[in-house]
Amino acid sequence: MTKPNIRFMTQADIPRVAEIHVAGWRNTYRGIVADEVLFGRMSVSRSTERFTQLLRTGNDDSYVYDDGITKGFMTIMPCRNDDTPDAFELGGIYIDPAFQHTGIGTIMIAAFEKIASQKGYSCLCLWVLTENNQARRFYEKMGYAPDGTSQFLDRLNAWEVRYTKNIIEDVI
Repeated sequence: MTKPNIRFMTQADIPRVAEIHVAGWRNTYRGIVADEVLFGRMSVSRSTERFTQLLRTGNDDSYVYDDGITKGFMTIMPCRNDDTPDAFELGGIYIDPAFQHTGIGTIMIAAFEKIASQKGYSCLCLWVLTENNQARRFYEKMGYAPDGTSQFLDRLNAWEVRYTKNIIEDVI
């Protein structure tokens, strides 16, 4: 195993990222999102198309966790919500279920926060499905808290809640 590396996603990463995306959704959202969505609408080929398009447009920054094996990925961007235009958003973070609970998520959140700080952001946000208690506990452990904003996602028939965190650069 080589030293963990958080790096930009490349075209070569897309097949593996698509696998992680589908496995992550099916593992995490089973019982929260309908099986028709998870097993009917989702597929590795559709995710491959989605991430190919994402890289092509360059609207988001996408990163992978790579220690010789790509084990996770995240997308980050300026916040998409009109009420928090000065925030930086974690659009998604997924770890291959086989490698969850090994510290990869913590490393990736730290990288997200460092990148946000380097870009001049001090407010961070992310959205999490209300019923995804495991993720909510993780984000709360990392210092994020619900800010009182929620929305219903018709396509998933589920509610999500926004979490935020303010980061302050160390002053030396």
